[in-house]
Amino acid sequence: MTRIIFFGTPAFSIPFFEGLVNDPNFEVATVVCQPDKPIGRGKVNTPPPVKLAAEAHGITVMQPSSLKPPEIAEALKAFNAEAFVVVAYGKFITPEILDIPPKGCVNVHPSFLPEYRGPSPMQWAIMNGDDQTGISVMLLDKGMDTGPLLATESITVDGEETLTTLSKKVQTRGVPLMLDTLNRYLKGEITPIAQAPTSAQPTTLLTREDGCVDWQSWTAEDVHRRMRAFEGWPGVWTSWTRGDNIARVKILQARTKDTFAEHPPGFIYRENGELCVDTVDGTIVLERLQLEGKPPQDVEAILPGYPDLIGSTFRSK
Repeated sequence: MTRIIFFGTPAFSIPFFEGLVNDPNFEVATVVCQPDKPIGRGKVNTPPPVKLAAEAHGITVMQPSSLKPPEIAEALKAFNAEAFVVVAYGKFITPEILDIPPKGCVNVHPSFLPEYRGPSPMQWAIMNGDDQTGISVMLLDKGMDTGPLLATESITVDGEETLTTLSKKVQTRGVPLMLDTLNRYLKGEITPIAQAPTSAQPTTLLTREDGCVDWQSWTAEDVHRRMRAFEGWPGVWTSWTRGDNIARVKILQARTKDTFAEHPPGFIYRENGELCVDTVDGTIVLERLQLEGKPPQDVEAILPGYPDLIGSTFRSK
């Protein structure tokens, strides 16, 4: 049985952690995840999902705010793990930590590397309208997702893919790929292959502003893709001026329309019983919104209380 240390933080990482725990070839010696964080309006200090999963299995958890202190490296060395496995840990792993395990740090990354390096590969695939993405199992090095590849597998991205559905595909296909690759790599059956330097496209950590609709440049398809890609965080949102107030409006559910009325971008109107808004090249049918300070609602439930929404114009900021 090979000793492993698992690095992961969000719920996305849990199936990979569970896969290692349930594989008789591996022993998860400890789990490293990010510290507990205040969540929600009450700022309740909340443990990350992987911590809860580890504790349910009786596995110890380390939650350093940084991996740089030398005592962290010493604590990890004491476990005598053959390899570290990293899935969405969320922090930079220092060279000192990378050098600890004899077989290195094996990372599962949800893209076809070298395409979409960085923290948001699944969002980028949906946002760019790709019909295919992938999973890469690689060895971490000092760069950002630049290490040699151990295995890759393709995944189809359909026209209605959301971050949730694509994450599920990656988990379903990625766990067996990780386990098979890790087993064969540790047996010396896989030779790491350097990534091709071409076609590398970095992604960035998403901010709230990434979800703000730019009505002067976004197409109808841009809105629809980002709505699916930015599901959860940061979401797709816009601003609505009502009297002297400017309120944020989240677009939770919408679809593109074949016809285009060619109103100014951001103009909101009613057509054939549907609430529509025009972009620079097409029309979006609004189906579910969340007005600032209000719960998410279908548009038909919103309009009786906000009839002046019709005929007004969304603004970009």
